Amino acid sequence: MTAVHLGVDVGGTASRWVACDDSGAVLARGKTSGATGHLFNPAEKERLRVALSAIAADLKAQGFAVKSATTGLTGFGAVVAGLMREQLVEFFGVAAESCITVDDMTLAYASIFKPGEGHLISAGTGSIGLHIGVGDAYVRVGGRGILIDDAGSGSWIALKALDTLFRRLDHDGSFDGVAVLAEEIAARLGSVEWHVVREFVYGGDRGRIGTLSVAVGAAAERGDLTAREILASAGRELALMGSALTGRVGSRPIGFVGGVLALPGIRQAIVEALAGHEVVFPEADAALAAARMQTSASTEWRAALAGNTGLA
Repeated sequence: MTAVHLGVDVGGTASRWVACDDSGAVLARGKTSGATGHLFNPAEKERLRVALSAIAADLKAQGFAVKSATTGLTGFGAVVAGLMREQLVEFFGVAAESCITVDDMTLAYASIFKPGEGHLISAGTGSIGLHIGVGDAYVRVGGRGILIDDAGSGSWIALKALDTLFRRLDHDGSFDGVAVLAEEIAARLGSVEWHVVREFVYGGDRGRIGTLSVAVGAAAERGDLTAREILASAGRELALMGSALTGRVGSRPIGFVGGVLALPGIRQAIVEALAGHEVVFPEADAALAAARMQTSASTEWRAALAGNTGLA
């Protein structure tokens, strides 16, 4: 059996893993089902076990034995850190002291920047900004959920669009003037009748609200000025998180990642709002960053994580 360092990026819909040798060279990659860090929920704990079991079987079939495991999970917190280590020990036979578990945003940062090197803003269903330095130099902005903020995120965009539609209806008695936006939302919900929208927003998983952001993007591509302004506002909101991190930590390159960046006009709005700052739109490989975190070729992140109390 070949000893490997394992990195796993556990997302809500998929888990991606990388196995590498001690020099950081990639030996294998894979993808399996998703989970979250909400291990206090029996259903989520079982989802994680299914994902880890599949990874363990794949590694064994390829002749790999895990000597260190680094994982990042969406929704992870200190309250479940012990439970997560127990799962890694069980499925991979790795020593507990050779396990590192952080949240998915920390892994994304590590895949793009060295400790203290930059600021990272992630915009998907929600939005959050992060700076991770050495020791206690940890600053987080945003990421408080759609009921409080998550400005610039897919959920924020969707709710702004719905608010705009119904304000127009309240004042004019119709969707005239925002007809294209209404059409695109109706195409995904089946209707923009209030009972349909109410059921979608209040009757299920909050995470699905963000899926309506693609309707706003489609309306913008059709020339809808209201949709374009909503997306531009989203870009400006995301830029504000970069400004907040710059104000608190100092000037650094500001990286933006996440699915929202694919919507029209958002990248341009970010760049315009942050004129004079170095803005980058990198591709994150969180699973690879995790796998390399405990190799002899990389010591900087182990040092940063060891001294940072804000990462749990």
